[in-house]
Amino acid sequence: MQSAIQLNQTQAIDFLLNVAVVRPVFMWGPPGIGKSALVRRFADAVGMECVSLLGSQLAPEDLLGIPKIDGECSRFYPPANIVRKQPFVLFLDELNASSHEIQKAFYSLILEQRVGEYQLPPGTIVIGAGNRAKDAAIVKPMPSALINRLVHIHLRTDHRQWLDWAINEGSIHPWVIEYIQLRPDHLWSEPPKHEETFSTPRSWHMLSESLQSFGSDISDEMIEALAFGLLSPPHAAHFKAYLKQIHQKHTLHAIIKGDAYWPTGPEDRDVLYFLAQSFRAHLRKELPADEASVRAVHTALGIRAKDMLRDLARISVEIAQSVMSEDEAGQRLPAWFLVEVARDLPRLAGRVSRVSA
Repeated sequence: MQSAIQLNQTQAIDFLLNVAVVRPVFMWGPPGIGKSALVRRFADAVGMECVSLLGSQLAPEDLLGIPKIDGECSRFYPPANIVRKQPFVLFLDELNASSHEIQKAFYSLILEQRVGEYQLPPGTIVIGAGNRAKDAAIVKPMPSALINRLVHIHLRTDHRQWLDWAINEGSIHPWVIEYIQLRPDHLWSEPPKHEETFSTPRSWHMLSESLQSFGSDISDEMIEALAFGLLSPPHAAHFKAYLKQIHQKHTLHAIIKGDAYWPTGPEDRDVLYFLAQSFRAHLRKELPADEASVRAVHTALGIRAKDMLRDLARISVEIAQSVMSEDEAGQRLPAWFLVEVARDLPRLAGRVSRVSA
């Protein structure tokens, strides 16, 4: 299922607080985006226990119960994990990964809040969640009748909210926080179509926990193994280079201020590339897209950026070109700034134009 409207975590909580209390809601989103954590936050907000069922691991009897002879007839006794005296939040995770038999068993649970002969306590809230077909996850088509009985929302990542949470959490490793502050676009990546690790808020959290477990004596080899074992390969390489430049004191902030310089050694080429791409991300963030919005602070940054590009080109023309070229998402630096670069650094800009053509 696709949607033009996507909600971040804060918007999704507000949506659930107003909608899930009256109608069952289904949340769509890629793996690792935080669907389970969002439901737990919602349950805490409404003061209810959260009971989770994993659709991909359920059998029909896990929902319908087991028949037992009661006098001259049989009755279905519900499973103990969903029998409660007080209302609760029932979270049906990976609902669309379950078999069609299980999905049919969910009908009475969603429509009538009933499991076999067992009626859920009044006020119980039912929320479902699942991945999208394009996420290379195990999904099965949901029956149209089931789709039509749920309110659907689609989730998206928001690096600002994740950073606020990570900083307030107090347990997220500072290397992870600092890196996402520098490269917020690396918080999440589209799931690959083949077997390969990819970056999500969950994988960054797992990386943080692993770094905390190793402590300060972690070796470069272990950092590399962790990064490539959890993140998208390009993000893992950048994270490794980021830590290397920290240890060598080649920080982007210091270079922009003029307190440090681009690393020049062949052994630091990975650090140089990371710094250049971080520089590009910094310019995209700080420079306005519209020239009419340019202020004195932007003009000063633009002048400094051209000096840095000139110095970078002396070390590697190719890496300097990568700062000004279109990235994988088709994004460029602001057009007015590229015009200034073409005017003041015509040879470098000309080479970029030929490469782009």
